[in-house]
Amino acid sequence: MQDQQESIETGTCELCGRYGVLLTRHHLIPRTRHRSKSARKRFDRKTMTGEILQVCRPCHNQIHILFSEKELEREYNTLESLLENRDLQRFICWIKNRPAGFEPASRRSKRR
Repeated sequence: MQDQQESIETGTCELCGRYGVLLTRHHLIPRTRHRSKSARKRFDRKTMTGEILQVCRPCHNQIHILFSEKELEREYNTLESLLENRDLQRFICWIKNRPAGFEPASRRSKRR
């Protein structure tokens, strides 16, 4: 069975703006947090399941390297809040000029 997070289409990444990249779905409220009391208080079911970004794999990986699931739920649950983060801004500036097939070597977060 194929994971729902796998690439679903080719298009433009909503974070870095690269065109012709394979896109993955990033839930702005992480699926692992949907059952938490804090998420259910703050968001309705439609918001939790429907707020999704189409991002390239490098940007998706970087989001999960930089932020814990709790941080994503509480602080970075909109495109605007993600784009305001300095570390993510630096990554986006770096990756946006790379070709569509470029896959950087990624580092795992030490927070996990």
